[in-house]
Amino acid sequence: MIENKEVMAANIRRNMEEKGVNSTEVCRALGIKQNTFSDWINAKTYPRIDKIELMARYFGVSKSDLVEGKQPFGSLVLSADERLVVEIMRADTDFKNHLVKYTKAIKVAPHTHVVKKVAKVKRAGKLKA
Repeated sequence: MIENKEVMAANIRRNMEEKGVNSTEVCRALGIKQNTFSDWINAKTYPRIDKIELMARYFGVSKSDLVEGKQPFGSLVLSADERLVVEIMRADTDFKNHLVKYTKAIKVAPHTHVVKKVAKVKRAGKLKA
């Protein structure tokens, strides 16, 4: 079984890659010592909650996206938000149709970041089909 430190380390590294930043840039932006951050991304230690919150804001993700492992969905690996969108789309045809129209209107494929934003709006009750 994967330890929490390993999950956190993998999630931090993935977010760094997605944001296109290296550890020096993250440390400078967040005021974190390089040695401390290195221990986090190498699964030697686990950050305190205040540092998890700081990183979540920096990467533009939820705290759970940093601390939780992703669950497999077929051959894909999905976060909790992504799984929610899949379930909503299965159950709510109007939502699915709206999402498809939205992504066509802005001329992009329904990438994860778009799906997540639309899911948050849907959960907030602000999305009308």
